[in-house]
Amino acid sequence: MSPKKSNVLHAISTTISQLQLPSGGFPYQVGNEARPDSTAWAVIGLSMVDTPEFVCEQGRAYLQQHQDTMGRVCISPSHPQASWPTPLAMLAWHSSPKYELYEKHASEFLLAFTGNHFPKSDPSIIGHDPTIIGWPWIADTHSWIIPTGMAILALQVAGLGAHSRVKEGQAMILDRQLPHGGWNYGNTSVFGKELHPLPECTGIALQALANDTDRQDVEESLDYLLKKLPTLHTPISLGWALLGLGTWGLRPSQSEELILKSLELQERYGPYPLPSLALLSCAANASAGLRSLFELSPVPHHLSLPQRESFV
Repeated sequence: MSPKKSNVLHAISTTISQLQLPSGGFPYQVGNEARPDSTAWAVIGLSMVDTPEFVCEQGRAYLQQHQDTMGRVCISPSHPQASWPTPLAMLAWHSSPKYELYEKHASEFLLAFTGNHFPKSDPSIIGHDPTIIGWPWIADTHSWIIPTGMAILALQVAGLGAHSRVKEGQAMILDRQLPHGGWNYGNTSVFGKELHPLPECTGIALQALANDTDRQDVEESLDYLLKKLPTLHTPISLGWALLGLGTWGLRPSQSEELILKSLELQERYGPYPLPSLALLSCAANASAGLRSLFELSPVPHHLSLPQRESFV
């Protein structure tokens, strides 16, 4: 590890560790209460560096306490339909054998959980195919790129990348790719007008498609992200762009410099939220994409699950 990279990771991990609350959870930013998404991101980021294991285990225990009987991990008890932190919790639990059953229960929930889908009534209004099943942010709403990409990543890490739900989710992402490359939140065109791509959505989509998609099918999206990268300074756009490009073997040599420049902007704009810091830590540590941070192996016995038909 280069000294520059080591300094980046140490600075970020120290900042994140200091934010842990007595509950074991982590807040979105200083002064807030703990919440599941921030806690999961903290554990993911800290488990990849030299951090005392009890810090991560306390975070995982906090997440376990917030998993309901359906297997989902919601943003708060008062918003049970907002289950989008579930894939993040799975990634946080994955590195600890103690939480295998909780990861399995969450994966069962994800495989049974779908967005709201409907026939395409008028192609002139909506450009994408709304019948292809992915994952939503919130129950009973349409599927979008970011929650679908994160669900796919968590299921792949859990050893379920060959499941039919994952394959259909990847088909949904390919269908939402913009004609000139890249992805946004999940629409391609509205009333015949092509929408603009977003780097963070593009990076997440490329992560979800890697190793299962021909490069020629995403070449324009890779080109878009490579051209856009030098202009990216905010942690979410930069972090996901680096992870997405790294997954396809295109991580630029100046990645650490870009991350350091982003971190320096805190002096001007104030401290970043914890999930943004953790994402930058992952981008600094994962030269081959976020999935490379986890040990991938054949499907473990405890995560062997039936195909989609058993859940619908």
